[in-house]
Amino acid sequence: MNNSTNVIKDNWNQWSETWYQKYRTDEVITKIITSPKSAFHHMTYSIIQEAIPDLNGKRVLVPSSGDNHAVFAFHLMGAKVTSCDISEKQLENGYAIAKKHDWDIEFICDDTMKLTKINSKEYDFVYTSNGVHVWINDLKSMYNNIQRVLKQDGTYIMFDIHPFMRPFGIASRETIKVEKPYDLIGPFGEVPTFKWRMQDIMNAIISSNFNVRRIEEMYAEDGSFWVDDSTDEGERLSEQDLENYCNWHKNPLAAIPQWLSIKAIKV
Repeated sequence: MNNSTNVIKDNWNQWSETWYQKYRTDEVITKIITSPKSAFHHMTYSIIQEAIPDLNGKRVLVPSSGDNHAVFAFHLMGAKVTSCDISEKQLENGYAIAKKHDWDIEFICDDTMKLTKINSKEYDFVYTSNGVHVWINDLKSMYNNIQRVLKQDGTYIMFDIHPFMRPFGIASRETIKVEKPYDLIGPFGEVPTFKWRMQDIMNAIISSNFNVRRIEEMYAEDGSFWVDDSTDEGERLSEQDLENYCNWHKNPLAAIPQWLSIKAIKV
């Protein structure tokens, strides 16, 4: 494991025990139990339904599983799920929730770019959720290994921030502020992150012997997208404030898609 990967891992272990706890409250988990599809953007959920109408008994891998919301949702839909993440603390906290509810979920600590602990050709479906790509320094390795662990004709679906959002800062919502050129991908910051372009993601998927079947560019489902979730900003905003964030006349960045989903099949 290289030094930058160690830095990311150490920071996620710390964040998991601090501000990230808000994603593990009883209220949050109860919402997923009550409505598993709430763990997904409605368009992404429709793509999942289209690709695999019946998840019952399917082998599903969620690399860089993070908050494990998708993991819990897939389990509740009947899938046999493996949660894989580089952060031991994220996995420990996910396991604690699964144990509390008597959910049979496999948790494996591994690097999404390597998946060395995941056997080849074992999974029907691999899903990566919001916030994965920004931590990946080698997209080709990630997609090669996602392809490797899928069964023949297996499905990969991703959901993440649309690359068109990456050049802009969202703190100032009245005017558009350009923070970097689109083609400047990083790494950025002491905890290294990457701002991949559409072509970087697509070329990595295509070159890894995937057949891209569907692409959807989506808008935020509510104004919480524009709130910095590592602060208490959201608690100070009214419903009208949040609604205004999705109005492109008041927030110009709302005019471009905020989310991206891609469906691809292993060939």
